[in-house]
Amino acid sequence: MSSVLIKNAQIVNEGSVFQGDLRIKGQRIESVAAELSALPTDQIVEAEGKHLLPGFIDDQVHFREPGLTHKGSIASESRAAAAGGITSFMEMPNVNPATTTIDALEKKYDIASKTSLGNYGFYLGATEDNLEQIKQLAPQKHCGVKVFMGASTGDLLVEHPQALEAIFAESPTLVVTHCESSPIINSNLEKMIASGHVPTIEDHPFIRDVEACYASSSYAVDLAKKHGTQLHVLHITTEKELSLFEAGDIESKQITAEACVHHLWFSNADYPRVGNLIKCNPSIKLPSDRDALVQAVNDNIIDIIATDHAPHTWEEKQQDYSKAPAGLPLVEHALLTLLDHVQQGRLSFEKIVEKTSHSPAKRYGVVERGFIREGYFADLVLVDTHQTTTVANESVRYHCEWSPFNGHQFSSKIIGTWINGQHVFDGQSIVESNSAMRLAFNR
Repeated sequence: MSSVLIKNAQIVNEGSVFQGDLRIKGQRIESVAAELSALPTDQIVEAEGKHLLPGFIDDQVHFREPGLTHKGSIASESRAAAAGGITSFMEMPNVNPATTTIDALEKKYDIASKTSLGNYGFYLGATEDNLEQIKQLAPQKHCGVKVFMGASTGDLLVEHPQALEAIFAESPTLVVTHCESSPIINSNLEKMIASGHVPTIEDHPFIRDVEACYASSSYAVDLAKKHGTQLHVLHITTEKELSLFEAGDIESKQITAEACVHHLWFSNADYPRVGNLIKCNPSIKLPSDRDALVQAVNDNIIDIIATDHAPHTWEEKQQDYSKAPAGLPLVEHALLTLLDHVQQGRLSFEKIVEKTSHSPAKRYGVVERGFIREGYFADLVLVDTHQTTTVANESVRYHCEWSPFNGHQFSSKIIGTWINGQHVFDGQSIVESNSAMRLAFNR
């Protein structure tokens, strides 16, 4: 069997950065050492001066299949993700039809088995009347149940207290939540319109405001504490919400929190420049909120960094604020945004690997991924901090063909991605492979 020997890399893993070599054999990491002698079967990758990271495990994406494939598909978006160093993803249920039954969930797994370039998992969506489906989730096979505890689309909004109590009490898997209070959002909007003001994108963080987020997040935390639920609160956006969570090691926590790359990057100061392209729910808020989130990552109050990748067509985003859909494409450049944080001294290499690889693997119990360890699956990304990446809409890999970072020059470049030992991105082009696997969970 041929093998790959990555030589002289700066290996970032488990809190340290060290120069070393790594050999991939088959699907797995065979050996890691300060120096490995080349074998006749080795394909040599010279990585001196470059950083080798475990693949990014993105626990929150919207790949739009089935039913919304004019925006994206599992095939298109998993390839963009691989080019961005994301080797595994967990995808959300708000597709068409919504993923609210075990049968629908397994059909998505079937699609991914045929078309995904990255390793995959899918959430079941909670409704106010599908508790029996939720109870059928298998902790070793399914990543979790998604609960929209606030403004949502279709039939995925769960607000009735009795339904929420039952889900938190009886879910056999991790409960992940989108937390925004619909009554507060609706009241803010009504007051604004009543005053004679026509809302624009610059009003978005004041319609979907701090109080709307805090009211819902605090409710979720209270429910989890009451029922002993394993809870993961997605995309925290406000400084106030951080008071709901504790610092510490993720393995000791019952309740964990996530931040997304765009909330760590943009603020409301960017709305005049980028407009509806960065309209998302929950909203991008003030610079003080963004800076508090970055600090919370460093302080281990925020446990995981994800993308919430959610593409829409360019035409959809050009509509008036009230009609433009929420969400933005992120997977191809998410890791690059974090590497810019490293270059600017806000985060360390070790911290971004912890939050994008180690912590998702620990929180979900992902089997043999998320670390650079002998015997683990070879999900790896090689980055060069001495090359830059300039984003252009015409060259992005998203089906929607645009990026909120259009025109921006990132300080680093992703020059290689391996998934289950297969070299799927060479820094320029996707290398097609059928190596992707369904994620398994040890819990």
